[in-house]
Parts: sequence; C-alpha cells; structure tokens
Amino acid sequence: MTIKIWHNPRCSKSRATLALLIENGVEPEILDYQKTPPTADELRRVITALRIKAIDLVRTNEAAFKDANLTKESTDDALIAAMVQTPKLIERPVVLNGDKAAIGRPPEQVLAIL
Repeated sequence: MTIKIWHNPRCSKSRATLALLIENGVEPEILDYQKTPPTADELRRVITALRIKAIDLVRTNEAAFKDANLTKESTDDALIAAMVQTPKLIERPVVLNGDKAAIGRPPEQVLAIL
C-alpha cells in the first residue's frame, strides 16, 4: 500500500514530516492538497481514520476561517465544505497509510501509522 502525504512545501512541519518519512525509508506519494484539494468524501474518510471531529482538522487561526463565517460550533458539513473550497484551512501535514491516518504535528506522530 502506498503511503501518502497531504503536503504543503511552504510549511516547516510538512517539510519536516516528509523528511522524517524519507529518513525512515518511506517514499510517500506527495499530494499538494492546495493544488488538488481532497473531496468531501476523502475528508470524511480521513476524519474518521484520525478519530477526530471535523473542527480538529481545520486551521481555525486562518483569516479564511473567519471570512467564511465559520465558528468552532459550525457543523461538520459546513467545515468540510469550507476545507474543500479553501484547502489552506486543512491542518497539515496529513499522512495516510491504508485506513490509518496521522497529522504530523509533531512530525513524529506519523511514525505510529507506518
């Protein structure tokens, strides 16, 4: 199974997570989620795999969060729709390994799903 990373090359945590994967012998498929955003269904699968709520995958400090009139009490559907429309709202990086997922904050968290 191919390990994938939702990667933002401008993010230091994303770069560190990618480097950690490579150091551990993993050559992940790199998905620039800002250029090719995940679908709502993909986001739902990842949220389920992470065992979190949709709000926990959202970068709530981004101006786009407030600009979209979102709050921490917004529905999962509203948050997921916002992440599809504005992918920079997605917390990064996310590493996927089959039905397992981890957010690389800190980067070492992803080692648990390898």
